[in-house]
Amino acid sequence: MSGSETFERVAIIGIGLIGSSIARAIRAAGLAGHVACHDADSEIRARAVALDIVDSMHNTLAGAVEDADLIVVATPVGACGAVAQAMRDHLRPGAIVTDVGSVKGSVLKAMGPHTPEGVHLIPGHPVAGTEHSGPEAGFGELFQDRFAILTPPPGADEAAVARLSSLWRGMGSDVEIMDAEHHDRVLAITSHLPHLIAYTIVATAADLETELEAQPRDDDVVTTREVIKYSAGGFRDFTRIAASDPVMWRDVFLLNKDAVLEMLGRFSEDLTALQRAIRWDDGDALFELFTRTREIRRGVIEAGQAGRFQYTENGDSEDEA
Repeated sequence: MSGSETFERVAIIGIGLIGSSIARAIRAAGLAGHVACHDADSEIRARAVALDIVDSMHNTLAGAVEDADLIVVATPVGACGAVAQAMRDHLRPGAIVTDVGSVKGSVLKAMGPHTPEGVHLIPGHPVAGTEHSGPEAGFGELFQDRFAILTPPPGADEAAVARLSSLWRGMGSDVEIMDAEHHDRVLAITSHLPHLIAYTIVATAADLETELEAQPRDDDVVTTREVIKYSAGGFRDFTRIAASDPVMWRDVFLLNKDAVLEMLGRFSEDLTALQRAIRWDDGDALFELFTRTREIRRGVIEAGQAGRFQYTENGDSEDEA
């Protein structure tokens, strides 16, 4: 390997937003001698080839991972177990296997039993993404100044963790090491619950026209056209988040259900308190809440996490994760 190369051959499984961004970032920084890829969708494989973002595209999973010293599984988290099982007999000893999903406990459970002795499983999660999907949506700067969280299992090889960390730093990320269960609780409140709220609010707006069509007066009907035309900034942000990949987010909610339901319960309690404050004209309570949340936003900006781009989490994903 050359001085800048961290790996000789990187295999990327799945070439959507995150996978294609990783390919671009690795090649731009010279972090690998060869970037191989496989995607289950032949049309996406053809589109990625046309974009010239990988060194080789393979019709089979085995062909992509053969001789790779790093395999990045960039599929929705629900597919990680099947991918691990399919490639287990084709992994070279000493290879590192990682992923990019925004749920980590389920990835360890799904992939761990199919990881051969001598192969290092180190789940990962780049906390970066947009609402767009597909190989055309990727860009090499996606991970700049964003966090990449690694959740190695107990007893993981320290040299392998350090090597994978070096790759993420080479792509511009700040690396954090975290327990998988703790990761899933943190992301449940910072990413998964906001997405769930966004999906619900946008669905409520979409259902509003249908529900009000039964009203006797035409001026009572709030149409979908009006919702779109008069969207304020807050609703626009919700529609951006709600445009994220439905397969990825279906898997996220089902595979992190315990943490999501816990945070959703807390949110429901707080929402009830807010509803009570509005009903009883409790302006002091509203002012105190809004002041506190404003300070949290300032803290996000000061921490450099507001971002140059419009982000969702991908895990992701997107939009993958």
